Amino acid sequence: MRPEDQRLWSTLIHVGGIIFGFLPALIGYLVLKDRGEFIREHTKTALNFQLTILIGYIVGYILTIVLIGAVIVIAVWIISIVFAIIAAIAANKGEGYTYPKWCAIQFIK
Repeated sequence: MRPEDQRLWSTLIHVGGIIFGFLPALIGYLVLKDRGEFIREHTKTALNFQLTILIGYIVGYILTIVLIGAVIVIAVWIISIVFAIIAAIAANKGEGYTYPKWCAIQFIK
């Protein structure tokens, strides 16, 4: 795959996570991981981030019983948008990006 295409797909996978959660990252990782090192790294980091965000949403929704859950859900939502945009910009520039350790558990190494 050409470098321009890898950058485009990586950008779309990061932005797609804002709307569709972990699905674009999972599909991208499974389909595109063998097409180049750049796209493999971006899909892997996006998938790790989106799975961590999913856990945050689940915890937040469970804790809505005690009212703090709503704050957690809103915070997770804002974090997911901000960091996905930062990662998409880095991918579009052709740069690598690693999400902060506190918001991305390394499920896939």
